[in-house]
Amino acid sequence: MKSVVICGSKRFKAEAREFARKIKELGVLVYEPYFHQGQEEWDRLSDDYKKFISLGLTHDHFYKIRMADAVYFYNQDGYLGNSSTLELGFAEALGKPIYALMQDKDEPCRNVLFDEIVSTPEELVKRLQ
Repeated sequence: MKSVVICGSKRFKAEAREFARKIKELGVLVYEPYFHQGQEEWDRLSDDYKKFISLGLTHDHFYKIRMADAVYFYNQDGYLGNSSTLELGFAEALGKPIYALMQDKDEPCRNVLFDEIVSTPEELVKRLQ
C-alpha cells in the first residue's frame, strides 16, 4: 500500500483533513499533521513550553515524512508557511516525490521543488500507484 504525508498550514486544517479523508477512502495510508489547539490556548503557554511542543511537533512530522512514499502540500490559496517550508526542504533532501495543491503564491523557489500540482484526491492516488 502506498502512503502519503499531508503538510500544510493549520489555517486550512478542516480542508486538509477532508482531503486526507478522501485519500484514505481511496485506499492510501495517510500520515496527517497534528493541528494543535487553538490560538487562545497556545497564547497561555509559557515560552519554554511552546518551544518544547514545537520541537516535538517538528520532529514528529519529520518522522512522518521519512515514513511516507510521497509528500503532499495542502497549500490552499498558494499559501505555504514557515513550518511547511521546513518540511518542503526536508522532503526534498530525502528525495521524496513532492506534490502540491497549487503553485506557491509568494516564493517561486518553493515552486521548483514541487514535482507536480495535483488538485484532487483522485489525481493524487493515480500518481501514487
